[in-house]
Amino acid sequence: MQRAMDKLSSFIERRRRLVVAIWVVALLAAMPFAARQTEHLTSGGFTSPGSSSQKVDAALGSFPSVNREGLVAVLAMDRDASRKDLNAALARLRRAVDDHERIEPLGGARSPRIQRADGGTRVALVPLRVEGSRNQAADAVVELRDDLLAEPQRKVEVQLTGQQALWAGMQDVTKDDLESAETAGFPVVLVILLAVFGSLAAALLPLALGFAAVILTGAEIFFLSQQTGMSVFVTNTASMIGIGVAVDYSLFVLARYREEIHGGATPEQARQTSMRTSGIAVAFSGVTVLISLAGLFLVNSQTLRSMALGAIVVVAVSIVGAITLLPALMRMLGPRAYSRGRIATVTGLLVRARRSGGRRRGRSDPELGGRTFWQRWTERVMRRPITAAVLSAAVMLTLAFPTLSLDLGNGALDQFPEGNPTRVAAERAASIQGEGAAGPALVMARFRDGSASDGRNRAAVEHFAAQMRRDRRVAAVSPPTVSRDRTAVLVAVTPRDHFESARADALLERLRSDSNPLTRVARVDVGGATGFNKDFIDLISGSMWKILLFVLAFSYLVLLVLLRSVLLPLKAVLMNLLSVGAAYGVLVAIFQWGWADGFLGFQSLGYVQAMTPPFLLAVVFGLSMDYEVFLLTRIRERYQATGDTQRAVAEGLAASARTITSAAAIMVAVFAVFAMTGVPSIKEIGLGLSVAIALDATLVRLVLVPATMEIMGEWNWWLPKWLDRILPHTDFEASGEPPEQPTPPAVPREQPAPAPAAG
Repeated sequence: MQRAMDKLSSFIERRRRLVVAIWVVALLAAMPFAARQTEHLTSGGFTSPGSSSQKVDAALGSFPSVNREGLVAVLAMDRDASRKDLNAALARLRRAVDDHERIEPLGGARSPRIQRADGGTRVALVPLRVEGSRNQAADAVVELRDDLLAEPQRKVEVQLTGQQALWAGMQDVTKDDLESAETAGFPVVLVILLAVFGSLAAALLPLALGFAAVILTGAEIFFLSQQTGMSVFVTNTASMIGIGVAVDYSLFVLARYREEIHGGATPEQARQTSMRTSGIAVAFSGVTVLISLAGLFLVNSQTLRSMALGAIVVVAVSIVGAITLLPALMRMLGPRAYSRGRIATVTGLLVRARRSGGRRRGRSDPELGGRTFWQRWTERVMRRPITAAVLSAAVMLTLAFPTLSLDLGNGALDQFPEGNPTRVAAERAASIQGEGAAGPALVMARFRDGSASDGRNRAAVEHFAAQMRRDRRVAAVSPPTVSRDRTAVLVAVTPRDHFESARADALLERLRSDSNPLTRVARVDVGGATGFNKDFIDLISGSMWKILLFVLAFSYLVLLVLLRSVLLPLKAVLMNLLSVGAAYGVLVAIFQWGWADGFLGFQSLGYVQAMTPPFLLAVVFGLSMDYEVFLLTRIRERYQATGDTQRAVAEGLAASARTITSAAAIMVAVFAVFAMTGVPSIKEIGLGLSVAIALDATLVRLVLVPATMEIMGEWNWWLPKWLDRILPHTDFEASGEPPEQPTPPAVPREQPAPAPAAG
């Protein structure tokens, strides 16, 4: 692998302008498509193959005149709007509907009754019929909504409501949130990079890579969305992970380059060393992130798989950029890539002068002055390893404790901010026709014997309808619709409560239970909005063990090969579990229990979104592997050189801690921006990742790792002889000396550029 990296490094040295030109052309070509990445995203994708709701959805075509969705057009009139204005809005609605073959108005669309919603607004409701599968219906609703909003809303505002309309409206909200997050995220990252490198030129290099990764991924999402279903959430998650990962990877390579320069290497030697050490580690760590994300494909969910695909693309682009574009830019910038700016230089001199003056005035300690902060920190932790390990683990377990109460949900309405037009339209419609009208439960009974007209079957249907009408949580029960082959019936049961509420879930459980009279004569399946939500949640919760087993096994095997130790990888995996558990616990406390309601815009939903835990699990394990690789390989390098575990941990931590903490600070800052600006689904992911990475870079890397390694002693490096013989030998950070590079004798270093270093 080092030989391949040496060849790549040599090629980039010779053809750096070609490499940069290829990236620039790719970026220019990608920008128009990246700007259109949300055009073909779907608000669907929440179906659960093989579930009860999916069976109902697949069979609806055999029932004549059945409305698949509780879709309603809400026409809200201004105070001075007349009937003529309403008729003009109705004509506009009819024109838009006529352009969509899957949607048509139901009875009463010509002259709907004007009613007053809560708040006194005059509203006219027009029910619409939607044909096709659930995902097709979702896409059709998005297109209709876009067409309606494209025309000016004069005196009469036209909005859509219903489950698919809510997810369609979510697409616009997430798009606005993405723009806000990216606008705030890049400046925050720039400030941190300036503090790390002390040079504007060096700080802009990782930022350029992050920008390139996000743009190229946006274009790829545009093309992928035309070939396969891509969720509306993919743009936010890809951008969130892309900015953090791309900046982190470039920071690792650039930091090693500057370290080698300051250690006396020539720029050519420093670039090659950074590529064959940190460059290989970036490639290796990035591949582990890709495979961790691939674990999400074990869940048969279009939404989750599309989010994983977007994250995989942006991580892959970040890896390629870190080992091709970044070295080329480093070469072209020359001294500006490793020199500190004037402001940073002056500030550093003043700080050092203040520190030295303080030492002259006080007691000097020559032994203390010879060790770095991280060496002194590690010695303190390893002096009382059991106490340090127990206290830090106790903090992590305390944060993780609320995870035992984790409750998953999949709501859309409550995610909209107050006053959002989509939410307002849903509330107006609910105040008139009832909260449950937008999502009736569809009960399909397929008879075991005979047809719908047989006496026993007909009596069971009548008994069921009568029982539902007596249920206090049921608003209406439709007459049974008989299938074309007369072997099944469909009954729509409209709940009194919103289809995303806990009471609607309880009604669904009763409809699916053995107490349903229809179960005596038929196989019963229940679909509709509540059924789809419940089945999607069950699909996710039932698949979590697959993802967990996949990432645990893969993480262990990768570290086993890399570290050539049986126990170190096991310890690392357990620590990652602690980080994930703590992140879950914080999410439960904030988004389920509401401990931070109103603070920084957080609003509890009473549950955690079903997509968050599996996505968080895969991403956290992948990103934690980055820090694990960079830290433990440095420690292993020093152990091989000294044979002293305590010294190896101290020196390995000292060599990598600054870079790791800087990278983690960038990650946390990026994720926190999304946690503050997104809808709850994105806020949960952003906050969860912020918490997990912050804990991983502090309690885990700075306390648990050195403490547990001191406790384990020589057992850290235990490897059975039979396993030692079959494991491949790999070494990423301690890669040996790079081959000699000829340099012109008269110019031992690159000539500075004409412009002064930026500060």
